[in-house]
Amino acid sequence: MGSNTTEAHPIIANRMKKAVKSGLKIIVIDPRRIDMVKSSHRHLQINVGSDIALMNAMIHVIIEEELYNPAFIDQFTVDFDTLKEQVKMYTPEFASEITGVAPQDIIETAREYATADKAMIAYTLGITEHHCGVNNVFDIANLALLTGHIGKEGSGIMPLRGQNNVQGAGDMGCLPNMMPGAVSITNDKYRERFEEAWNVKINPIAGDTQTRAFEKMEMGGVKALYCIGENPLMADVHMTHTRKLLEGLDLLIVQDIFLTETAKLADVVLPARSWGEVEGTYTNTDRRIQRVRKAVDAHPNTKDDWVILCELSELMGYQMNYNNSEEIWEELRELAWEMYGGMPYSRLDKEYSLHYPCPDESHPGTFILHERYHNHEIASGKQSPFVPVTYTEPVELPDEEYPFTLTTGRRYESYNTHTQTKFYASGVKIKQKEETVDMHPEDAEKLGVETGDVVEVSSRRGSLQVNVKVTEQVSPGLVFMSFHFSEVPTNVLTINEFDPISGTAEFKACAVKIQSLK
Repeated sequence: MGSNTTEAHPIIANRMKKAVKSGLKIIVIDPRRIDMVKSSHRHLQINVGSDIALMNAMIHVIIEEELYNPAFIDQFTVDFDTLKEQVKMYTPEFASEITGVAPQDIIETAREYATADKAMIAYTLGITEHHCGVNNVFDIANLALLTGHIGKEGSGIMPLRGQNNVQGAGDMGCLPNMMPGAVSITNDKYRERFEEAWNVKINPIAGDTQTRAFEKMEMGGVKALYCIGENPLMADVHMTHTRKLLEGLDLLIVQDIFLTETAKLADVVLPARSWGEVEGTYTNTDRRIQRVRKAVDAHPNTKDDWVILCELSELMGYQMNYNNSEEIWEELRELAWEMYGGMPYSRLDKEYSLHYPCPDESHPGTFILHERYHNHEIASGKQSPFVPVTYTEPVELPDEEYPFTLTTGRRYESYNTHTQTKFYASGVKIKQKEETVDMHPEDAEKLGVETGDVVEVSSRRGSLQVNVKVTEQVSPGLVFMSFHFSEVPTNVLTINEFDPISGTAEFKACAVKIQSLK
């Protein structure tokens, strides 16, 4: 759901397609006829941004047909009656008008998911990159709780991460509201561990998301930005606006392995080292921690990210005296022992990988989370709440002036903002060497264009020229572009709207017009 798995997560996609040969049924929920549809049992080609309407209708069917387990609901959840009331209006017929999916397909999908022995929902940015992204995730959790498809092997919710080690970065405290070990910064007792070990007072107020930081830049409240391993000029919505904010800073520092588009604007560039030049750990999308080891010698004028940060800290008056990455990991094991206490480098080397939580060295690691749901070990007050949510349409809908909906995503060979694969990955065969606007044959015929023709795509924020690719992957009225190619900066088009809870931008829906340049 909301995952073009074959292009964005090809290794996981290969596992899925292999499992189909052993009987796995895949249901694809996506506005585009992505490649995974070829391996699927059913494709629900929903309208962009209508995920909540679809999921609420599935919940409606499951409740109406009593396909849930009342004993499970009573013992392990709260607010079921609130959920029940919330989805009353979301009949399959009502949801069909919003989603474009036939009522019977909604009914059959709900029945199959609810009655399956094992079922998993895999999702990624097609769910989260909306103004209602958090609510989309809540509704996925509602479905899993309602059916008991959680806490057992082969079931659950699998959020596929946008880049490697995103999970690990968040777990180490890169989220503005979290301490290392993925515990809230407002947790006084937990925070005091770090304050005592580091001999500093830590601000208990959560920091800003990137979105809010950029808003403060616009208002003059943020004068300097230190950007590590990120290329916001290419990756963020409303590119013209982002460029203006970055150029208006008093100081922009970029720490990266390549001179990205953002780095070219920087006052200071600090050259870091790549994954193959360092020692450390990675955390996978399923909480699996593995060691990474130095494979090649780095350029002598570069440094590990942690070395750069430690040296800056010392220049600013606070000593951070680590000799290697293992010392940092050992400190984390001691302070965040509930998660990592049982994972010394020696054990990771011997066992190859371990899943957190792993509190001590006799612990095998936690392969499956939430097993308490099925082991009947739940403690008083630990029930999981349903979080009923309401469908809200995309912020910007097509109209007479801008009749197409643009949705964005990634392409197979181009990793994220294409920084690493475009110029430097000589062994990567790039099939799609330039950006295209993918449109349905009916729309191409109306515009009088064919594959390879140049068109101008415009939104209320900007315009660009791009080649056409005629394909039935998209439905009439929907066009698709990626953000990989700096020559065709798709994010000059995307809308500057965000989820108010997470700060994630609405990359997946904005209105555009297209004009032939023939």
